[in-house]
This record gives sequence, C-alpha cells and structure tokens, in this order.
Amino acid sequence: MKLALVTETFPPEINGVAMTFGVIARELGRRGHAVTVYRPRRPGPLPASTPADFTEVALPGLPVPGYPLLRFGLPAGSALRRRWRADRPDLVHVATEGPLGASAVSAARSLGLPVTSSFHTNFHAYTQHYGYAPLHRLVLWWLRRVHNRTARTFAPTTQLCAELEALGFRDLALLSRGVDTWQFHPARRSGDLRLSWKATPENPVVIHAGRMAAEKNYPLLFECFAAMRAANPRCRFVLVGDGPLRPRLQRDHPECTFTGFISRDELARHYASADIYIHASLTETFGNVLTEALASGLAVAGFDYAAARQFIQHGYNGLAVPSDRPDLLLAVATRLATDSALRAHLRASARAAVEPQSWETVIAHFESDLAHVIARSRSTALEPAVV
Repeated sequence: MKLALVTETFPPEINGVAMTFGVIARELGRRGHAVTVYRPRRPGPLPASTPADFTEVALPGLPVPGYPLLRFGLPAGSALRRRWRADRPDLVHVATEGPLGASAVSAARSLGLPVTSSFHTNFHAYTQHYGYAPLHRLVLWWLRRVHNRTARTFAPTTQLCAELEALGFRDLALLSRGVDTWQFHPARRSGDLRLSWKATPENPVVIHAGRMAAEKNYPLLFECFAAMRAANPRCRFVLVGDGPLRPRLQRDHPECTFTGFISRDELARHYASADIYIHASLTETFGNVLTEALASGLAVAGFDYAAARQFIQHGYNGLAVPSDRPDLLLAVATRLATDSALRAHLRASARAAVEPQSWETVIAHFESDLAHVIARSRSTALEPAVV
C-alpha cells in the first residue's frame, strides 16, 4: 500500500501519540508499504538522515499556546492536494484532529481518496483542565465532525469505542497500542541508577513518567506521594518528563527527583530500576506508560479504565480502583508503600499480562483494516451507476 500519514505530533516529540505513530510508520514501512508522514515543521536543525522505513514531509506549523514543546499544523489543503495529485496515495490516515488533520481529511475527500482517522486524545475532556469548560460541547462537535467525515475512526480500547459511539461517532474500529517487551524489561534494572536516587534495596522507589500538564492529575499524584511518604519515609520518588507544570512541581517538591526528557532506552532503565508505578490520570485514551511499567515488572496502581481495565487483574498483577474513588487510589498507593510482600507478588505477575501485546500483532491488525478500507473504496468506485 502507498500510505499518507498525517499527524501534528511525531518523534522526536515525546508523548503517546508521537510514540505510537512513530512506531506505526516505521513498522508499516518495514512490512513493505510506502509510507509518507506529513507533520508540522520543527525549529532547529533537521535530522542527519531520514529513516529508510518512511519519508517525512514538513509543513507549516506553530507552537501550541502555553505549551511550546508541542506544535500544531496549519491548514495545508492546497499543498496536500497538489502533492497527492502528483503522487496519489492509496489511503490517507489522519492521526490528529487539528487544523492540519482537518484540512487533510477535506483534501483527501476532494480527490476521492479513502481516508481514515485515529482518536487518541480526549481534547473535549481537557477543556475543564485549562479553564475552557464552556467550550466542551464545541470541541466535542469538532472532533465528531472531523472523524465522521472519514471512512473509519480507530480508537485504542473497546471501552473508548463504546463511549465514542454513544457520543455520535460512527464507523469505529480498534487500533490498540503495543508495548516493546524487549526494550521494557526487568533485566534493565540498575543498582547505580538507584544509588543516584539515594535508594538502597530497602527504599521503595515510586516512578511516574508523562507529560507534566494540567490534564494529568498531578495534584492527586502528589497526594498519593505524600501519603506514601508519611506511611513509609524510606520511599523515593522519581518523575520523568517535561511540560508546562514542571518548574512549579520541581519547586514545590524538592523531595522528588525530576529527570526531564530522557531517551526511550533510558526510560526503560528508569522503569526497571524502580519498584512502584502510580497512575493518577483520568484523561488517557490508552496509557502507554502503564503497559510499559507492567512490562518492566513494577507494582502498578491506577484507575480502572483504558489500559488498566484491559490489562490489570486487581490484586494479581496490579491494583485498579473505580475512577470516581480517588480515596481508594490513595489507600492502595499507601498499601504499596508499606507492604513489601504485596509489592513482590504484583511485580512477579506484572509482565505476563502485556507479553502478548506486541507491536507486531497490533500493526498486523491495523494493516489488515487499512487494506479492507482501500478494497471497499475501489469496489465502490467500480460499481455501475444506478440509472
């Protein structure tokens, strides 16, 4: 297949969508498909070489207001139509619903190209975290409009597919997320790294990785940390990532280690060198960090939705509490801080839950779904007109 992938976030940016579509572009290319990624132009020097597995095309973009680490693409319908007339793809897949993504949907439709989309971010839920609650309905309308103009909308869990269907989204399908169980592995544990955190074997290390932004529920996360520290002063706390909240969080919590952005290999080493992962966010569509933590052999606690609902068996390989009970998340976090036998039991069982969730399996299903959309489009185009 000749595939055009349009996304407003892509590596080297660090977030779940960028990581996911970086892997998808690479793996589809390795499976023999011609993949071209259209993404906003980034400032600074270009990479020394383009990955052989896919081609990148940079388009105009601007920093996200209040979040300069991320960019959004400007509408590029004319440029995309010009390119796609000259080199027609078999299918256009739009990974994000911003100005660039929406213009790509319109461009593909105008050329009669099959177009699919992905729902990866609960932007309508974000409105309450950034002081724009009155815009909730408008944002939801926009998301629904963009996706319902495509032949198929992929979401990462069956739970989210059902929720979107109830909100009026159509033609939904599953595009789960894999986990690299070779990269994220307990064998990457490092005693030297733990010593840099002032952690001996008697010090439980609690780690969190993610974008440091309002929608990630950091107030509850730090409530959990405080309760854990009060119950067991030996606990150590490590936070990986960056974002607009980092300066304030780092100032207010000198007891924690803040690493900033680190490479994927370093992230794997950090996970494996910790003991506990607390996931307090309620706005994830999946939660890659949770499956990476499980693959790394950590004792994981979080709310019972998205990836946690799919992979955690409460009390066996992790702890999952109802989404409307933050008090229970505090309780299980405190228990993990004090119960070494429970930590050991959960860590021993964690990895088995995600070992079947390989990227190879996920990509194979996605590849098949895209081929089906292309075939259906061609079949419809060949149908005789009704007189």
